[in-house]
Amino acid sequence: MVNSNSAKKLALEFDGAEEAPHFERISFKVNKKIFATLDTKSCQMVFKFTEIEQSVFSAYDNTVIYPIPNKWGKQGWTIVELKNVKKEVLKDAIRTSYCNVAPKPLANKYSI
Repeated sequence: MVNSNSAKKLALEFDGAEEAPHFERISFKVNKKIFATLDTKSCQMVFKFTEIEQSVFSAYDNTVIYPIPNKWGKQGWTIVELKNVKKEVLKDAIRTSYCNVAPKPLANKYSI
């Protein structure tokens, strides 16, 4: 439901968000910390969530949003299949991950 270009634009809407290369992916950082990566080939984004956030997002549909199947997944890193996720859910995932790594003044600006 979302393409890579749309996902990239959404990630860069946040204050201080920057795009940088990250191996074969694009990373999105705030204050030099990664809050998301984008793989344009597989049309997937990966986000940094807390365990609880990961559980909540995965409950949406665990074929669309699911933990990375290794130790990174146990640390909250979570895959989102862009072709199958609703735009509003993706926006919430980006905001949540951004707020997890952003400095408090920026995170507070976007907190619900």
